[in-house]
Amino acid sequence: MTTSDSEHIYAAVRDRYAKAARATSNSTCCRPSGTATGLVGPTLYEEDDTDALPTDALAASLGCGNPTVLADLRSGEVVLDLGSGGGIDVLLSARRVGPTGMAYGLDMTPEMLELARKNQVEAGLTNIEFLQGTIEDIPMPDETVDVVISNCVVNLSPDKDAVVREAFRVLKPGGRLAISDIVLRRALSEPTRALIGLWTGCVAGALVVNDYQAKLRAAGFEDVSIEPTRIFQDDDIVAMAAELSLDAEVLEDIDRDEILAELGGSVMSAFVRGRKHP
Repeated sequence: MTTSDSEHIYAAVRDRYAKAARATSNSTCCRPSGTATGLVGPTLYEEDDTDALPTDALAASLGCGNPTVLADLRSGEVVLDLGSGGGIDVLLSARRVGPTGMAYGLDMTPEMLELARKNQVEAGLTNIEFLQGTIEDIPMPDETVDVVISNCVVNLSPDKDAVVREAFRVLKPGGRLAISDIVLRRALSEPTRALIGLWTGCVAGALVVNDYQAKLRAAGFEDVSIEPTRIFQDDDIVAMAAELSLDAEVLEDIDRDEILAELGGSVMSAFVRGRKHP
């Protein structure tokens, strides 16, 4: 991937999530606004978790899982959420690690950071700090974090090797990686992956399972596992595709039905785990 391609993806993702922050709606990275598919968003959280959260934190939830449960957070731990968006997982993490712990959120979109900080104030939580930056270049020192979480964000990055290296770098020895993400069960064709709408829709940027595991191990992670939580079938794909900004030039040579047929059964949400050697 060229620098120009990466910059195009960054710009498209930033624009989409800035709009989502301004709208504070349920329009998600993987689900069109107004559809209640149950694939992503606030419906994936238990009611006990969300009862005390600000309404805007729920409305801006763009994830495909609940990494705060996956991570088995403990009192006093330091947590970092990569691509923290409106802050729902940072707020939940801060409550789980308690006043002796700390929860950091990292996001590149100013509008999302503004929303997250507003939600923090409304939630009344002080053991939180939101940072601006990219997940490929985390603005934190080495070995300062007990747990790295993320929710449907790593798939959006054009440089996933940098993401996992950075996550490994900031983790303390024995630290844990626990993320929810969109993962591919099989590779997509190049024409399908070329559609920028599919990048910002959490699909074309996703890694195939074996590639994901290989990147994590190459970065140094042990005990790597990828556990499917839902495999998206044809109806799910149709719902996800409803608002994808399909590139007109690329579509000249592609049949939309062929794209949907290729995606059905190829895409899944999953829990991704890894551990840094003690």
